[in-house]
Amino acid sequence: MREKILSAIDKDSKLSAADLAIMLGSDEEEVRTIIKQLEDEHIICGYPTLINWDKVKCERVTALIEVKVTPQRGLGFDKIAERIYQFDEVQSVYLMSGGFDLTVIIEGKTMREVANFVAAKLAPMDAVQSTATHFVLKKYKEHGLPLVQVRQDERMLISP
Repeated sequence: MREKILSAIDKDSKLSAADLAIMLGSDEEEVRTIIKQLEDEHIICGYPTLINWDKVKCERVTALIEVKVTPQRGLGFDKIAERIYQFDEVQSVYLMSGGFDLTVIIEGKTMREVANFVAAKLAPMDAVQSTATHFVLKKYKEHGLPLVQVRQDERMLISP
């Protein structure tokens, strides 16, 4: 039941306990109890809203930063990741396999603001060996949901 609730609210966090109970063939109070447990166990960490900022007259730049770091003895990558995610600009931090260690996703008002973050806050950290910044040009899908409208083919079918 827990996984079914998580799957449902992962796609639509606005679902009420009553709606979930109907969808899952369960009791509303049982659903409320399970959700409370999931929140207490920090499995449900929040209920963010997915916003297509391209449709709002608000300048925003998203960047993905590849970061190579020196892991700290006994703490691995956790301590440096924790230091990085404390910055307000940082939206996400992921430990990666491959050619770099961490992916840091940040948002700023301008490319210069992002560059200043990397130069003044991220790169000078003792554990950071190198960074590579990639700017997001357009978002098509985020959190499993499309951000663009699918165009309908408006051409008329002509048959011989």
